[in-house]
Amino acid sequence: MYYAHSTSLKDKNSWQLLKHHLENVANETSEFAKEFNAEHFGYASGLLHDIGKYSPEFQRRLDGVKIRVDHSTAGAQEAKKLYGMFQSRILEYIITGHHGGLLNYGTKECGLDERLSRTFLPDYSAYKCEILIPDLNKVRPSLTPINNKMGFAISFYTRMLFSCLVDADFLDTERFISPDKSSFRGQHESFDDLFAKFDYYMKTKLSLAEENSINKYRREIYEQCIEKAELSPQMFSLTVPTGGGKTLSSMAFALNHLKKHNLNRIFYVIPYTSIIEQNADVFRKIFGNQNVLEHHSNYDPRNEKSEKNDITQEKLKLSSENWGIPIVVTTNVQFFESLFSNRVSRCRKLHNLAKSVIILDEAQMLPTGFLKPCLAALSELVANYGSTVVICTATQPNLNGLLDQRVKPVEIIHSPQELYEAFRRVHVTDLGDISDSDLSARLKTHDQVLCIVNTRKHAQNLYEQLSKSDNYYHLSSRLSAKLKAQKQVRCIVNTRRKHAQNLYGQLSKSNSCYHLSARMCPVHRRKKLNEIKGLLKERAECRVVSTQLIEAGVDIDFPAVCRAMSGVDSVCQAAGRCNREGKLASGKVYVFRSTEDYGKVKNWQSRVAEIGSMIFDEWDDPLSLPAVDRYFEKLYSYEGDGLDKKRILPAFEDRLRDIAFPFEDVANAFSLIENDTRDIIIPYDDKARSIIKQIQQTGFPGKYVRNLQGYTVSIYVDEFKALEKSNAISSIANRFFVLKKLEDYSEDTGLLNRKHNDEDLLLIA
Repeated sequence: MYYAHSTSLKDKNSWQLLKHHLENVANETSEFAKEFNAEHFGYASGLLHDIGKYSPEFQRRLDGVKIRVDHSTAGAQEAKKLYGMFQSRILEYIITGHHGGLLNYGTKECGLDERLSRTFLPDYSAYKCEILIPDLNKVRPSLTPINNKMGFAISFYTRMLFSCLVDADFLDTERFISPDKSSFRGQHESFDDLFAKFDYYMKTKLSLAEENSINKYRREIYEQCIEKAELSPQMFSLTVPTGGGKTLSSMAFALNHLKKHNLNRIFYVIPYTSIIEQNADVFRKIFGNQNVLEHHSNYDPRNEKSEKNDITQEKLKLSSENWGIPIVVTTNVQFFESLFSNRVSRCRKLHNLAKSVIILDEAQMLPTGFLKPCLAALSELVANYGSTVVICTATQPNLNGLLDQRVKPVEIIHSPQELYEAFRRVHVTDLGDISDSDLSARLKTHDQVLCIVNTRKHAQNLYEQLSKSDNYYHLSSRLSAKLKAQKQVRCIVNTRRKHAQNLYGQLSKSNSCYHLSARMCPVHRRKKLNEIKGLLKERAECRVVSTQLIEAGVDIDFPAVCRAMSGVDSVCQAAGRCNREGKLASGKVYVFRSTEDYGKVKNWQSRVAEIGSMIFDEWDDPLSLPAVDRYFEKLYSYEGDGLDKKRILPAFEDRLRDIAFPFEDVANAFSLIENDTRDIIIPYDDKARSIIKQIQQTGFPGKYVRNLQGYTVSIYVDEFKALEKSNAISSIANRFFVLKKLEDYSEDTGLLNRKHNDEDLLLIA
């Protein structure tokens, strides 16, 4: 008798027979792969993946003998004997990788080629007495290569089959080892039920909406999305201005399209975690917690501690492993890095993208350096896997020269230009070059104004100028409350600038002046944003200096906005924070170019700003749809090969003849976020300090990860090393770094930069 898995019992009647495991995995892999007509490959891979367990050595290992046995190379070697190169090579990759991940083809020294050359494998020939391997030599996948990239098409097919196999393998093993856990899977409401919930929610919302021109257009957008949902699965664009209700309208399209064409799931892909949390909350409110998975780096349900009887949380944990849930809300990073990963844990969920609706929100935020590979993956899903992709944004990127004609997007909205005019709420003025002192003076002429700049340093310096009172030069000490109580007072202190700056901000800052940047932890920023919204609502004085972080996912409304020159899409996002509710005849948006060295951007941002300037010079309305279209056309033309900066696509074409793919190399190269930053936890309030204390006491940080996200600030490695050298941070649980003293953190501007703030100054008032 040959077994796949043992139990704690010595009686082998409780063990899982290997034949049963192989047949179960084969059938389930085949069922998954049927969604993209790959059921024959799926079935064969399931039968072959564990035939190495037929060796006496592996069976002894199950009996408790402590030996290592390579059981995943055998199936690949057998496939090479049974099939022609094309059929066998696909199976070789996925079988050898079903535990450790997809390998580079490599050489005789390493990689798949080395695994196929091994001559010292244990004898697994007993499989022939129990398993009949099907003949695949006449089976070939029907793939449509996009932009003539057949290598990419085959590699993508391999990755999708790999996903089917590893998920089926995990699920069958789980059913045997943890049947109670396995029983939680798949217990979600049907899409008929979710459709009914959404329909009820929208009918109620629309019936309560005020009768005005904006709501009239929102209703038309919603109805057009439902109308276009009748069209066959393909790539769509949805061009809706800020405030047009695209979140709910795009979901209406997805639900109706899924119902019409019997699709499987809905994926909502969003660039920022600040937006994803808001949208996920909206969807949970409509559909129920158990039907919506929020999955991103800041929130992975697997890291969450559940209450003893919290079945919903347990279901979410399981669905995060393979996206086996009706609605998934995730980020660009999670979505695209999974599509190019070679790791089992990330690839396991990919097969569930087949025959699904994928909505890319704020699609202009697709990373430029990886744009071509991202578009290639989306095109594959549309052309060869029956999926529908919706490119959803107010500033539609011009992709005509990058997409194959067979997947060219169909616009859902009848007249995007008419919508643009209907929702147009601002007038844009170009201020040209301007210094911080002149900019500060201009900002002070507005009672309520938002100024967005491109760098953290610029935000901090401009904020200091704007908030500076004529009555003070610079003061420090925690005596601010007592000093403010005096009508006239002089205070002279001898201290370093970092200390002076903190109190000076408290003492001299008008309550109406605010700073926002990523040097402030999220909890701190949310607190400030709530104060800002309160002042705006009361029509009180409120001047805010912010980095780009306020441009996405922040529902805020200023009568005037100033924006440092950047890409036209960023200026459009900034304009979306001006006259957002349409209470004014027209809001005022000013674009400027800073003359300060610290206000000038470099590298890629500089190129984007330069192209933005060109558009402002060429167009009377630089935010119009034709101007935006021209901006992206210029940007993509300038970038050229930089749209695939790591040469991801050529990597799959270079050795196509041998079907020799560098899966590991590509996975390492495809990183949307450069890993040159470190997170510092700020003990900002009592809650943060309590969490830090609990981690120190228990040494188990996993369940606190999500709560700590609200207290982190990301800094570059050189600054991190400077903090380490000065003993300003401490390590907890060998995983997190905590700021030791709050004196290094300003209530006004967040984490102080020692390089900028450590000079000795003469401080007088």
